Amino acid sequence: MSQAIIESKFKFKGQINEYNGKVRDVYTLDNGLVVMVASDRISAFDHILPKGIPFKGQVLNQVATMFLKATEDIVPNWLLATPDPSVAIGYACEPIRVEMVIRGYMSGHAAREYKAGKRELCGVPMPEGMVENDRFPVPIITPATKAEEGHDEDISREDIISQGIVPEDIYLKLEEYTRALFQRGTEIAAEEGLILVDTKYEFGIRNGEVILIDEIHTPDSSRYFYKEGYEERQAAGEIQKQLSKEFVRQWLIENDFQGLDEQLMPIMPDEFVKVVTDRYIELYEKITGKSFVKSDTDNISARIQSNVDAYLEGVTEKY
Repeated sequence: MSQAIIESKFKFKGQINEYNGKVRDVYTLDNGLVVMVASDRISAFDHILPKGIPFKGQVLNQVATMFLKATEDIVPNWLLATPDPSVAIGYACEPIRVEMVIRGYMSGHAAREYKAGKRELCGVPMPEGMVENDRFPVPIITPATKAEEGHDEDISREDIISQGIVPEDIYLKLEEYTRALFQRGTEIAAEEGLILVDTKYEFGIRNGEVILIDEIHTPDSSRYFYKEGYEERQAAGEIQKQLSKEFVRQWLIENDFQGLDEQLMPIMPDEFVKVVTDRYIELYEKITGKSFVKSDTDNISARIQSNVDAYLEGVTEKY
């Protein structure tokens, strides 16, 4: 089996800080840039699974790069370069501590809440008479607080503003960008026979300006359905064919894990790890319309170190 990036402990030129997230490792440099390594870790229910998924980080990085370039006319973003298949380099900024989640269809978390009898999510009403995977009349924005550890939590627009988490003028700009980005993502997905079901965006502040950070429209942050047959499957009450990591969540649920206290994390068998890798590659090829070219995984850490070092040698200015 191919190697996977589970831990990354790099030392880059001018490095002043390191942050290890659930999936990405971020290295801050003294020249105002950050190096973001997309690992092959996979998380669900806000827990990191023990095994890595080969090529997952490469898929995430390359899909995100494509979409960041395809949306830079809507909102400025942090990305400068991708010197390695699993690495992005861009501007450092102050993160806004809210995730902007937008849902075009009632799936995932929204569907679970709806089945539990709730008809409001983050202060936004959900119509009566819907079934799982129905399309919302208008996409709904259901923000979440960005937790350093543990679960991100649902929060309403009103609470975000009243608690001073984000000033009202900036928050309204986040909503505007979120709807425009989701519309662009929906259009690009439709061209490839996909439906962008839901996704989330993260933003930051750089030189007083709101910019898009992290990644967008990848299978980690987004859910996609196949467009062909959607209406027929929905009418028949069948499960939608989707490209996302929801099937990993379902596997965990079937193995009695939802991230709750005292639940034990199951170990993924190698056969299932391969299935997950294949799903990520399938999404890459479906959403980009290109064949996936597997990177060299014989010594991933050395490859990344070499590629990033070479790029940074050519950076002489501060940002």
